[in-house]
Parts: sequence; structure tokens; C-alpha cells
Amino acid sequence: MEKKIIEEGKYRYIEKGEGTPIIILHGLMGGLSNFHGVTDFFPKKGYKILLPELPIYSMPMLKTNVKQFAKFVEGFIEAKGLKDVILLGNSLGGHIGLLHTKLYPEKVKALVITGSSGLYESAMGDGYPRRGDYDFIQKKAENVFYDPAVATKEIVDEVFATVNDRNKILKTLAIAKSAIRHNMADDLPSMHTPTCIIWGKNDNVTPPDVADLFHELLPDSELFWIDKCGHAPMMEHPQEFNTILNTWLEKRGF
Repeated sequence: MEKKIIEEGKYRYIEKGEGTPIIILHGLMGGLSNFHGVTDFFPKKGYKILLPELPIYSMPMLKTNVKQFAKFVEGFIEAKGLKDVILLGNSLGGHIGLLHTKLYPEKVKALVITGSSGLYESAMGDGYPRRGDYDFIQKKAENVFYDPAVATKEIVDEVFATVNDRNKILKTLAIAKSAIRHNMADDLPSMHTPTCIIWGKNDNVTPPDVADLFHELLPDSELFWIDKCGHAPMMEHPQEFNTILNTWLEKRGF
């Protein structure tokens, strides 16, 4: 079922359920639909799910960076009058969630990261995406998942359109550079927000040792693995992802 996108001022978002707010932060190439499993499951458990559309391609070039996206999330939280939020981010969304938590720790009650950037990743793999080469883009998209069939034609078409749009590819490269500049290794040891780390054992983009390092550096973190799973566990194994997260939230009293 397609969720209705709400438009309020500069914010476009999906909202579902009532209760403790969980704000979902999507990745660079990831749309709102990547989180269908989460948006369907958690409202039944007493959570309000909010999924804002991040202004990845609409920010001015000079503001196209991780810090500005973290500030955008803070603006969204303020506009919605939320407090004690849980941030859940995949890939770039995890990085934005981490930086937001560092900048506004009093706003975030818990953090959930999955396939997150912020330490290091091989997002571009062997270099600049080749424009016009559909097979190359398809292989890149399939490489994100353990099961290449998850990279549907719709997903591949969307990535192909992005890399063939000059504005979008320049913004994509600006964000990739910003993510490398905003390395969080030195920040994590002083971040005491409870953090749930859910990672695919077969993640080629942010390999398993990235998850181990997040777990080692974050003082109050727990690490959970999903087998036969790549960079987007909430897409490849939605039920297992939801079960892990729900159990952790219940255990921590969130």
C-alpha cells in the first residue's frame, strides 16, 4: 500500500501511527519505499513512524553535506514539536542520524543504525559511475544486496536515472566527499545515546568490520547480525530486522 506523502512547508514526509516517535532516515540512493516493512510493523507496536524526504538533490551545492542534512532533521523535529525521538538510519541516513545525535543529544533517546556510513564505506566501489552503461549500473545495484534479485528493475532504473542526471550526480559526489570528511571515529566514544546496530553479514558497501568498529567505539551499543544479507537489512530481511529492533526497544524500555 502506498503511503500518502504529507507536505508542510519545506517538509515532505510519511507519518503513521501514534506513540513514541521513530524518525527514519533514508540513504543516498534509497527512497521512502525501502522502509515499507518498518512503517507497516511498528505503528502496531505503539510507535509513531515519521519518514521525511531528505533534500539530497534540492539543497544548494554548498549546503549539500552531512551536517546540513543533520540540521534539516533537527528543523523537522522542531517543526513537528517532537522530543525524545528514536532515529533509525540506513547508509547515509545512519551517518546523518549519528551526526544529529552528536549535535543534539538531548533530542535523541535512542539511535538505530544499519549499513551506516560515518567511518568508511566503498560506496563508489571501483570509481565514478559510468553514465549510460545500464549493465554496469545494474551490477552496482545488485552488489548492494546479498540476493541480486532484490535489485528490481524499478530500483536499477532509478539509480540509472540519477547517474545520468548531471545535477544529481554532482550532488551525489559532493555528498560522498562530505561523508568521508565527516568521519566520526573521534566523536563516537563520547556519544552515550543507546544505539542498536543491525548489520548484514554480507554487506559489500560498509563491510562487517565497520559494524564491529561502531560497536567498539560507541559506549552504549549492541550489535546484531543478519546472515545472507547485504547493505539494506530492512529491505532484504524485513521480518528479522523488525524482530531484532522490536526486541531491543522492549528490552531497553523504549
